[in-house]
Amino acid sequence: MKEIKAFIKPNRIQRVIEALSDNGFESMTLSQAEGTGAFKAKGARPSLDFHVTDSPVVKLELVCQNEEAQAAIETIIANSKTDGPGDGIIYIANIEDAFHIKTGDSLKRYDL
Repeated sequence: MKEIKAFIKPNRIQRVIEALSDNGFESMTLSQAEGTGAFKAKGARPSLDFHVTDSPVVKLELVCQNEEAQAAIETIIANSKTDGPGDGIIYIANIEDAFHIKTGDSLKRYDL
């Protein structure tokens, strides 16, 4: 299994979610975040909550089978890319296993 973490501009997240859902990726987690990357948005300043950040982002997380990861990555890129700088970044990690909290069953036995 692969874990995909994508940091995306907030104004692009809806189209990314819809495209992923249309391609069979329906289970994902979204979090509001702020980044400190190389791209500095015009007029960016630290928020009141975080004193080191300058750019609002949405963190999208999903886990999929190894053979599905490239399709998810391509979908995210195609729907989050803009003509400007600072579109975000995607990280990929291997997931050794996952477990249902209720039953303790390993997700290796099931299709995600």
